Amino acid sequence: MSSNPHAPSLYAATANPAPIRPTLVGDVEVDVCVVGAGYTGLSSAIALAESGMKVAVLEQSRIGWGASGRNGGQIVHSYSRDIDFIEGFYGKEMAKPLGEMMMEGAKVIRERIAKYNISCDLKNGGVYAAMTPKKVRQLHEHKELWEKWGNKDLRIVEDATEVRKYVNSARYAGLLIDMSGGHIHPLNLALGEAAAVEQLGGNIYENSGATRIERGAKAVVHTATGKVNAKFVIVACNAYIGDLETALAAKTMPCGTQVIATEPLGKLADELLPTDYCVEDNNFLLDYFRLSGDKRLIYGGGVIYGARDPAHVESIIRPKMIKTFPQLANTKIDFGWTGNFSLTLSRLPQVGRLSDNIYYSQGCSGHGVTYTHLVGRLLGEVINGQAGRFDAFARLPHYPFPGGRLFRIPFTALGAWYYDMRDKLGI
Repeated sequence: MSSNPHAPSLYAATANPAPIRPTLVGDVEVDVCVVGAGYTGLSSAIALAESGMKVAVLEQSRIGWGASGRNGGQIVHSYSRDIDFIEGFYGKEMAKPLGEMMMEGAKVIRERIAKYNISCDLKNGGVYAAMTPKKVRQLHEHKELWEKWGNKDLRIVEDATEVRKYVNSARYAGLLIDMSGGHIHPLNLALGEAAAVEQLGGNIYENSGATRIERGAKAVVHTATGKVNAKFVIVACNAYIGDLETALAAKTMPCGTQVIATEPLGKLADELLPTDYCVEDNNFLLDYFRLSGDKRLIYGGGVIYGARDPAHVESIIRPKMIKTFPQLANTKIDFGWTGNFSLTLSRLPQVGRLSDNIYYSQGCSGHGVTYTHLVGRLLGEVINGQAGRFDAFARLPHYPFPGGRLFRIPFTALGAWYYDMRDKLGI
């Protein structure tokens, strides 16, 4: 049985060579079964295998087939809701441990890249861009907040000439430079992490989607052609959970984001982004862009609630790109793709236990590259008997969408429209 191909993205076209892993056939006995070979599953599998546990990873398609292999590739700290929101809404006691961990995911990524020699075009430096004076004030607040929680690699740029040394566009009134941010080839990071799992003695089974998880003192994860008997299970499916665990699926909504990649730009690439840092603006419905290893502009943005695949990704994103960089009006687009992420009502991740030995994490809400690497470490800790940091996330309440699954898309889209209009009107 052949595995599904990756989305027709720049990342798939430039992926490092990787074997097709076998499909699970028959019974396997392990310490931990991880369901899902995206960043959450791979990060937790590495942490557990490093601690000496026998690990099996089940993937319904290919390594990094979902959001982990399709995202914007930006290393961005914190969570989809920043720590000031968490403190204001849930209190200082709940916010404190999350604040202490908000920069850790990026460190985990860099540690893994160095330790396992992962070739994924790692580049340091990130930019948050503001289009209006009000948004520039928010950059100053952002800087003050992150410095309070330990990030000392930040500085504000407001002079127009200086701004263009980082982003050569007339759109931006100010920038926040974060040298602890950065960007990577996301699929190659996932492939490198999968190789690390196997190097540590773990087994990965592709085209082996879990169909049912049987509770018990020893859990049993069933697939179409086999099963895994495990002391512990981690459900790491995010937007691709389907009907495996309906209680989890009911608390999130799959959403789609769109990305395009230009033809190689050569010297023009260096003119557009002279420092080669990744960029995202600070609007509610934000745009993000960066250069690839071969000097293409990768540009993404927009959200489709309910995760329908648009027919023409380029028609959605190209106008945004040209508004930022009119120099690219006649540039050819070589790739356009979409990927799903899992949105929660609070925009905060959902972490917890389905039983005494079944754990889950989901709902990165579009901010998953660093968070998934952090939570993989936390899943490793809780299974090894250190629950404190995991429980700091598990204490966050999980809210259902108003109106249930039927009305979650229109209600969420209406809210997004409201905040988008505020950004556009500058109020």
